[in-house]
Amino acid sequence: MTTTSLSPGRSRAAGRPPSQRRRWSSGERLFDLGVLLACVLVVFATLYPIYFVLIASISDSNAVATGEVIMLPKRLSLFGYEQILGDGRIWTGYRNTIVYTAVGTALNLAVTLPAAFALSRREFRPRRPLMLFFAFTMFFSGGLIPTYLLYKDLGLLDNWLVFILPSAVNVYNLIIARSFFENSLPEELYEAATLDGADYFRFFATMALPLSKAIISVIGLYYLVQHWNDFFTGLIFVRDYAKQPLQIVLRDILLSNQAFSGGAGGGGGSGGAYAQRYADQIKYGVIVVSTLPVIVVYPFLQKYFEKGVLIGAVKG
Repeated sequence: MTTTSLSPGRSRAAGRPPSQRRRWSSGERLFDLGVLLACVLVVFATLYPIYFVLIASISDSNAVATGEVIMLPKRLSLFGYEQILGDGRIWTGYRNTIVYTAVGTALNLAVTLPAAFALSRREFRPRRPLMLFFAFTMFFSGGLIPTYLLYKDLGLLDNWLVFILPSAVNVYNLIIARSFFENSLPEELYEAATLDGADYFRFFATMALPLSKAIISVIGLYYLVQHWNDFFTGLIFVRDYAKQPLQIVLRDILLSNQAFSGGAGGGGGSGGAYAQRYADQIKYGVIVVSTLPVIVVYPFLQKYFEKGVLIGAVKG
């Protein structure tokens, strides 16, 4: 006959009668309920504007204008998407933006990660002066006119490389990546690698990068969103419309429809109201078309996002 022994704490907890178990007080229950309601309200306030734009873009313009569209779309209408996607310029803008985003993000990671790893090594003596140099550029710049003249001398005006080369390194992302390498990779790991004959390049490629998926995903998403939303570069430095990114194309479509609605409205009658309603629907469609790809990509990187930001930004 065998006996099973339990730890004293477990035996007391198991043998404790229900009347002696800890009960939540009414104040604690109200506090938890208040926290839950606050979280629900914050989530609702964050997600509802995005949801409203989505349902407004597929609803009839009259229903949106009269306030009938609140939680569900009313009288489905795809007029806005037909006007946007039927414009041949939209596909040129999509192609350009995808190329700029893919090539630019790859270059950003190829430059930022090795630089951050080198700056994280304590034996690299110039790292502090270099970090001061990088940090200086976060607060001071040459201004728009000197930048324009510099790009002109470098031959970057009306050149697709203007979307990629000047933004090869973002100092904020560089600091996050450097902090990650400095605080998350044990020094003993590098010492063990050197005993096996690995140099800095081999250690970075075979050990540091595979252990840095979180920070790579985070700064990769930062760079991707930066390139995808790059509007100012195309507006100032590119005149060739065939090289314009998606944001400029969507801006032109939106402005042309607003100008049409304003012109129709100036003539009086119902034509102005009709044009304005459909201009609003196109506006909602433009927002969805420009943000949907990034929203689709984000869930695949979400599991790395919180970990990468916290480890890369908090020391210790």
